[in-house]
Amino acid sequence: MNIKLEKKIFLIEDSPDDELLTLRALKRNNIKNEVIVARDGQEALDWLFCEGSHANRDPRITAAVILLDLKLPKIDGIAVLRRIRSDSKTKMIPVVILTSSRQEEDILESYQIGANSYVRKPVDFLEFSEAVSRLGIYWLLVNEMPPEWRQSAEEKVA
Repeated sequence: MNIKLEKKIFLIEDSPDDELLTLRALKRNNIKNEVIVARDGQEALDWLFCEGSHANRDPRITAAVILLDLKLPKIDGIAVLRRIRSDSKTKMIPVVILTSSRQEEDILESYQIGANSYVRKPVDFLEFSEAVSRLGIYWLLVNEMPPEWRQSAEEKVA
């Protein structure tokens, strides 16, 4: 299956305030990539795996990076990360844990399961904005995509 990599950001966040802050921080830093938002773990998995209310979504379209909160309703972020890493269609997508959790076991478990990065949400908007800017610049511009994804993205542009 060819993947259509359009540099979408997939934000999995249940807090409307944190969602708004993240979107504002992306906009403030001129990161104009489309952001897809899921507000609970089940909705996130439905979008990623074209199930439930997203059953008719084009499965070739995926995210360039996932920003994942850990404390989610229905299915928590750790379970979402496990499912992402256990499936060949999603295991290569960079996953950044973006959470307010300061629990060491959350950090350790996230990395053990396969998180690419763990970022604590700063309380101050300017700090948060700077953190989001760095995330966007790194994962969308600097990070090298897997060869099969890079080839699909190049074919799409050609």
